[in-house]
Amino acid sequence: MAIDANSESLLEFLTHSDLSVTGRLVDASNATLLCELIGSDHSDHSDQMASGEPTLQAIYKPIAGERPLWDFPDGRLAWRERAAYLLSSLAGFNIVPPTVLRDGPFGEGAVQLWIDCDESVDIVEYGQTENSYLRALALFDAIINNTDRKFGHLLLTSEGQLFGCDHGVSFHQDPKLRTVLWQFSGEKFTDREVALLHRTTESITHEEFSHLLTGAEIAATSERIATLLEEGEFPFPSGDWPAVPWPPY
Repeated sequence: MAIDANSESLLEFLTHSDLSVTGRLVDASNATLLCELIGSDHSDHSDQMASGEPTLQAIYKPIAGERPLWDFPDGRLAWRERAAYLLSSLAGFNIVPPTVLRDGPFGEGAVQLWIDCDESVDIVEYGQTENSYLRALALFDAIINNTDRKFGHLLLTSEGQLFGCDHGVSFHQDPKLRTVLWQFSGEKFTDREVALLHRTTESITHEEFSHLLTGAEIAATSERIATLLEEGEFPFPSGDWPAVPWPPY
């Protein structure tokens, strides 16, 4: 079943359900906890209960577990996770899993729906194709200035639906795009992609971003969109910053 990234009841479920930590993703540089969400009296999750499952799984990234970064000195990576979801949803990309900010066992953090991936797919091989979903994700990364798009951040479901995760180091005001998705560089934007860029221009003015990003980061995002529209094509690596994150998976 396809996942509706804009489902209000799903967002309510993520926000208000009882959250318990069941494990930890040990390869993550910041505290990244696997959780189980159990419905409460405050959450309407009828669309999620249709399958008969009484719980959902999610990833919980508490702000208290963030490690300081030299180029993101103000921290609050969880806020950027929420900002990435919000922009994806408002602009119509629908490529970031539902993500909310909420309290949890270790304080406030980002809680994102866990995506079950198709383990039969070689994600590195898939990530080097010119699949249209990858193309949309590459455009989204250029907009949010994603500095850490790895193959392991590509979440492909058995229905062929693609999501991207781990956007905590995005939206920096300085150019820092670093990704494994450079295969579209120099390709002209389609009419649909131009429309997405225009919708993103309108979406970044949403009042919630003022609580998630700095004024300089919001202004830089608007400037990046304007540059993309002016150039009319997918960007090339700048040469001023490592083009590919390491390790790439």
